[in-house]
Amino acid sequence: MKTIAPETETEADESDFKPLTAQEAEQWRSRHLPISVWKVVLGQAVVGMLVALGAWVLTGRVSVGWSAAYGALAVVLPAALFARGVLRHKASANPRAAMVGFFGWEIAKIVLTVLLLAAAPRLVPGLSWIALLVGIVITMKTYWVALMVRPGVRKTD
Repeated sequence: MKTIAPETETEADESDFKPLTAQEAEQWRSRHLPISVWKVVLGQAVVGMLVALGAWVLTGRVSVGWSAAYGALAVVLPAALFARGVLRHKASANPRAAMVGFFGWEIAKIVLTVLLLAAAPRLVPGLSWIALLVGIVITMKTYWVALMVRPGVRKTD
């Protein structure tokens, strides 16, 4: 294997790797704690309720509020099922089994979402598809908000 020499002295200096000490590694871990999946699901449920309430208040029609709430439910319920299924077996020693489990629960999540949407006209009287779609989209986007506001996220200037 051929090694390419650095072009300049500063490039050679930049390649020096300095491992973290145990204390530095612990500080890094404390700043980059992962966000709980259940907090994200709870956040989605809260956002879904706010969207439903907002849809009802803005239009003055209860059916529009229920449509938006059902759209949020079509996101939150499958997400909760997925989180429970994946977290139940997260300590699997076999990476292949963990991957198959992840994809299996993802398929279950998609199927449940499709079934909930197919049942919407029968379960929500006076269904407003626009409100349902707004409920789905805004509730789904909660993932991004959770990622942006979690502790340890570096803000760029």
